[in-house]
Amino acid sequence: MTTNENTPLLRKNKTPLPKFQLSLVLLLVLAEPISAQYIFPFINQLIRELGVTGGDDRKIGYYAGLIQSLFYITQALTILHWSRLSDYIGRKPVLLIGLMGLSISNMCFGLSTTLSMIIASRCIAGALNGNIGVMKSVIADITDHTNLAQAFVLVPPVFSVGASIAPLYGGVLAKPHDRWPALFSGIFWQKYPYFLPCLVSVSFTAVAFLIAALFLKESSPHRQHKKHQHLRAGMEDTCVDVSDKDTSPVPICTLMKTYSVMLPIATYGALALVDIGFISLLPLFYATPIEIGGLGLPPSAIGTCLAIYGLFNGLFQVLFISKLIDRFGEKKILCTTVLAFFPLIAMFPMMSLLVQSRQQVGPSFWPLMALQLCFALIGDMSYSVISVFVMRAVPNRYSLGTMNGLSQTMNSVARAFGPATFSSLFAFSKEHNILGGNCVYPIVITLAVPVV
Repeated sequence: MTTNENTPLLRKNKTPLPKFQLSLVLLLVLAEPISAQYIFPFINQLIRELGVTGGDDRKIGYYAGLIQSLFYITQALTILHWSRLSDYIGRKPVLLIGLMGLSISNMCFGLSTTLSMIIASRCIAGALNGNIGVMKSVIADITDHTNLAQAFVLVPPVFSVGASIAPLYGGVLAKPHDRWPALFSGIFWQKYPYFLPCLVSVSFTAVAFLIAALFLKESSPHRQHKKHQHLRAGMEDTCVDVSDKDTSPVPICTLMKTYSVMLPIATYGALALVDIGFISLLPLFYATPIEIGGLGLPPSAIGTCLAIYGLFNGLFQVLFISKLIDRFGEKKILCTTVLAFFPLIAMFPMMSLLVQSRQQVGPSFWPLMALQLCFALIGDMSYSVISVFVMRAVPNRYSLGTMNGLSQTMNSVARAFGPATFSSLFAFSKEHNILGGNCVYPIVITLAVPVV
């Protein structure tokens, strides 16, 4: 039997992670939420000041949801093409284009004075940025089967850090002429009161662009094959592996007809839908008044709970998930993490009943909330594990970009339509008292059944 570098060898020792190149990729991962989520603290106020609602603040949520969803809608329409392109021209050019697109769109957002300009800037951000799928391809390129999971588990915590930092500076730096009039007293800052947080985002993305341009190495197997093809010319090799002969990305239509390829991608999409359902319902449930079936928590308490969860979630994934995968294997971990969604969602009506019976969130309630967030920690690990399954299903290493593009398209579709769908189901079940106002929860649980 002959083996090559792509053959899964039965060895116990892990290949050391390429720390420098991996750190560069994680820097680009950090740029994603920093460039997309800094608008959350002030987007509602911005819409109100634009006057597009005609003074009816009840319509603000509609426009805010539209603006936030446009990024994911346009990304869902284009991310597969960017990932596919990276299989042909290389990962690095596509990543640089994505970073440039983020910089341009955020600059345009900061200078927007009408709703149409805001919509255009968010569409530019989504259309020109397919980086998250390409970055996963880079990680797969620079690792092997022994350290693939170890590298992938670093992506969600880094993304969570960016998702925590972005709203923080987005809220603090909005309207700087009101906070620091001595420094930002010019007409410019009065005309563009939200430009400063946009500028911070643009600056970070520009720095990431320069670092990637200077130090990130091209990792695409297709480009590497072309680069070294002349070294193999004229050499006689009586033991060439089939995967080395096939140096072209597999056509998309072929991938979509292959069961072993589409199964992990479909699982990824279903998992993303369940996860976005929980993420959408959690703050809504926390903020809903007790008499309607929520917890009636103030924004400060909600923010504290979510921040604590984000901190422990990142630490848990970094410290434990790689070790758990080594001990029990990807399949057992995936099944366990998906099963955690069932008690996670089921605890919503349980918590509601407890609070309604006492008409307050008392000391005895907090352990129950902590238990739910523990189930959320376990369920969130499924993202890292399913990414490993997607990588293992790639028919050849020259199709990594296409595979990641397909999986990220599923994720973007879920993020584009999931929040509005589940929020509407929550409101509908409460308004019409379907299943005691808890109709949305069995629907989310049902979506998790095919994943198991």
